[in-house]
Amino acid sequence: GPDVLLLDGWGRHSGVWEDVIAALLDHHRVTILDLPGHGYSRASGSSHALDALTAAVLAVAPPRAAWVGWSLGGLAAQRAATIAPERVSRLVLVGSTPCFAQQPDWPHGIPLTVLQGFARELRQDCRAMLKRFIALEVHGSEHANAQLRRLKAMLFQRGEPDVTALEDGLAILEHTDLRAEMPRIVCPTLLLMGQRDQLTPAAAGEAMRDLLLDARLHVFLRAGHAPFFSHLAEFVTRLRAFLDE
Repeated sequence: GPDVLLLDGWGRHSGVWEDVIAALLDHHRVTILDLPGHGYSRASGSSHALDALTAAVLAVAPPRAAWVGWSLGGLAAQRAATIAPERVSRLVLVGSTPCFAQQPDWPHGIPLTVLQGFARELRQDCRAMLKRFIALEVHGSEHANAQLRRLKAMLFQRGEPDVTALEDGLAILEHTDLRAEMPRIVCPTLLLMGQRDQLTPAAAGEAMRDLLLDARLHVFLRAGHAPFFSHLAEFVTRLRAFLDE
């Protein structure tokens, strides 16, 4: 079937997609990747640049696929859609925006002091910081406690992520602003946001829709940063309808 590429978020591995994969395999060929330094993927050397991360993904991605990116993975997907549009047939951004840090003209992000605090905590106690980050991801979501237990159980199933890769990922989240590039994304785009997302506010979806040429937005009610956990059936329905258009 048509190729679909699934990219995970910061501090995670591609195992987070296991339920989504099961729902796609009857109609699609699915590729999952661990980002450099995450899961089974080795770190590819220190680089704070989103272009280096995107190049690493493009090097092993299918020749042409629908790219589904969650959080940090969504930044790589956005960048790929602008620098290699022939490789990205469709784009799905899950809890991902062009600019994760708040700006004077972009209130839809994380305060810079919070991102910098993450970096300090990471250097002090990596494992504790990752567990705290998971709690932020599920905060406000339906069945948050069950999701938190499951995500914690999955966190180190493929070993601990590389600390340098984690630091680089936070630097990408802190410094990247792709808003000016969004009008260059020509493929159909689906924006999937959680109503109660503490990291990428749902209001960012409306702002992004205005910047994109061909975009549609769906907000999952009572969902946090990981709607594919909290609202799996609804998530799969929206995703498959978009992929099969």
